[in-house]
Amino acid sequence: MRIATWNVNGLRARLEYILMWLNDRRPDVVGLQELKVTDEDFPHEPFIEVGYQTATHGQKSWNGVAILARQPFELTQRGLPGQEDSGARLISANIGGLDFTTVYCPNGKDVTHADYPLKLQWFDDLADFWTKNHLSSDAAILCGDFNIVPNAMDSWHGASAEGTMFHTQDERSRLRAIMDLGLTDLFRDRFPDEQQFSWWDYRGGAFHRKQGLRIDFILGNENVRARTREISIDRDYRKKKDTLTASDHAPVIVELD
Repeated sequence: MRIATWNVNGLRARLEYILMWLNDRRPDVVGLQELKVTDEDFPHEPFIEVGYQTATHGQKSWNGVAILARQPFELTQRGLPGQEDSGARLISANIGGLDFTTVYCPNGKDVTHADYPLKLQWFDDLADFWTKNHLSSDAAILCGDFNIVPNAMDSWHGASAEGTMFHTQDERSRLRAIMDLGLTDLFRDRFPDEQQFSWWDYRGGAFHRKQGLRIDFILGNENVRARTREISIDRDYRKKKDTLTASDHAPVIVELD
């Protein structure tokens, strides 16, 4: 079973590129983030044509998440309870016995910005939601763009960025609290000492200069961790394809037995 997460940074701007990736990589389940499109305007038909059923929690111009799957599934949650004002940032489904949730976590803007404490509260509410709804799941995945750098290794800045946005102890403690609910960062579990990134700024040639952050994760419970065969960050789909421009994020893909 091949499962992926991807912040596409605008579905309409990236639709042809996403369809190319789907046809090339053939994932079974995908969580998409940062759609920037409403549910009413989401283009379901192109995905159906390449073999995917879809469910969305969209929003005009901002945020938005979706689930794509190659088999029928049951939508179980749209939106993080208590965080309606923060936008369309969470969607969950049961897909063939897999409890699958994808999230687009708040950015926070800056440690001095009013959005920063709101970001921390959003993570507190996510931990509460997971505790109430997913601890007893046989196989569970929480994936998406978390907008947190877990460790110095996950940032091209290294330890020099400690205390700045995405690199604060308050953010990292929230991420650890969620993982302490029985979830494992599947990439870091497989590659404990390898520096790879999932996001690169469009500016300054950051991708080619290897100046990125690892902020996109697939977290799995013990059942999923035990079944993990391979996991990779799909850097090839951070590159321009002919005239098609990539997102500033790369997909993350996990293969399960």
